[in-house]
Formats: sequence, C-alpha cells, structure tokens
Amino acid sequence: MAVLVAGTVLTSGALTTSAQAASAPAVPKIAAVGGFVMNNGTGKSLYTKAADTRRSTGSTTKIMTAKVVLAQRGLNLNSKVTIQKAYSDYIVKNNASSARLIVGDKVTVRQLLYGLMLPSGCDAAYALADKFGSGSTRTARVNNFIAKMNKSAKDLGLKNTHFDSFDGIGKGKNYSTPRDLTKIASSAMKNSTFRSVVKTKSTKQKVSTKSGGYRYMSWSNTNTLLGSYSGAIGVKTGSGPEAGYCLVFAATRSGKTVIGTVLKSTSVNARTSDAKKLMDYGFKK
Repeated sequence: MAVLVAGTVLTSGALTTSAQAASAPAVPKIAAVGGFVMNNGTGKSLYTKAADTRRSTGSTTKIMTAKVVLAQRGLNLNSKVTIQKAYSDYIVKNNASSARLIVGDKVTVRQLLYGLMLPSGCDAAYALADKFGSGSTRTARVNNFIAKMNKSAKDLGLKNTHFDSFDGIGKGKNYSTPRDLTKIASSAMKNSTFRSVVKTKSTKQKVSTKSGGYRYMSWSNTNTLLGSYSGAIGVKTGSGPEAGYCLVFAATRSGKTVIGTVLKSTSVNARTSDAKKLMDYGFKK
C-alpha cells in the first residue's frame, strides 16, 4: 500500500513538472526595435530586447518633465501660470503636439500636467519648464529646467539617458533606453498626482481667460491602452521622425503591476499591440 502511495506521488510530481514546462509563456515578438518590461513591485526584469540601446524617445520625455515638476519643494498644484505667446509660437514653429493653450489664459500647474500628459502638449511642457526653471530670462529658465531633468536621471543612477529638451523635440542629444525610461516611469508612478493624471482617459478643465471670464479645455489621452487593456494605468506615448512610435505602459492585475517601454515601433497600432503582448507576457511570468 505504501509503495503504491509513493508511486502515485512520484507520478503526479512528474506530471506537474511537465505541465509547468508546457505552460511557460512563449517570448513575444514585437515590431519595436527596443523593449523592456519589469515587475514594478520587485524591479525584476521580465523581458528585454535591446533594452540598453540609446534611442530618441519622442514625447515619452514628458514623463521626466512631469516628474521634475512634481518633485519641486512646496509645490502648489493650484498656482496659476499665464500662457505666453512664446509657447504657442513654439508649437507653430515645430509643428508640435499641442494642448491648444490660449495666450493670456491663466492655467493651474495641475491643469498643465493634464495638458502635458494627455494630449502631449508641448506648449504645456514649455509653460512648466518656464515656470519651474530658475533664471532671469526664459532661455535661462528652460535650460535650468532641462538641467534638473538630467540631474533627476543621474540621481536614479541612469547611465544611458540624457535630455536636451523639455518635451522630446531635441537637438540630437535627447535619448534614453527602454530600461531607463521604465525606471523613470516607475519612479514617477510613486507620486499620487502623476498616477491620477496618467490613468485619465479624458478631462474637461475650467481655465481663467485674460478678460476675467473662463473657458473649458477638453483633453483626451493619446494612450489608447486606457479602457482597451484590462488593468491599464498609464503611462505615456511618444513619436517622431527619429523616435518612431514609442510607448511607456503599465497595468495592474490581481495586485501585480507590470511596467515597461517599447521604442521605435512601426506605427500607432503596432506600439499598442507590442505593449499588450509584453504586458500579457509579464503577467504570466
């Protein structure tokens, strides 16, 4: 009788082992040239593809823009910023993505963060850099803000990240890697305001006009994972001639959060598909 029991245990053990081997998830194939996924709770790497190769990052740069703003001492999210003509001129000159901010309007810092992260407003990025950089001229303030972005990357121990812009429209020296961008996003996600902003699909914000009245600004998130992928909680899209199509993504299921990045995918749809594949894979690991 004892022999039979022992035999049964051995057989079931062998079956369990072979079943586990059979159920190991297949490593996904993605269109992006670079990718990285990690367990946000443990920091364990779950997937890598050219994860430490430096590439242009497009508007995923704005994750660091928001992170630097939210790290300011004594930050008042309700303080108002007057929209300058320089911000709209910059949008026109660079044919850049816009929050459609209107010159003379007074917009709160919190609202600028929504304008930065949802429609990927380069005008909102400029306004925040101008507000939170130090210096007597706008150029000096912007340069100081970008220096803060680089210091933040250095403080995180990142060796393959450098910013030369507040929005990703760089001059050839704006780069990061899938691993570094994921670490920046993971750090940013520790901030409750950041988390609230990046998980928002759309928002309608009441802003003060130059004449003392008000208007409503409506912004929709460029991250289509929100609402289309179960558990999606962020983070940020990016694109550009050099960057291709980029996406920093995160989702939580059953208490487990996976977070990652794809850089230089082939289209808007491909980067979304890449992210879904990588999160599916991350949740199975």
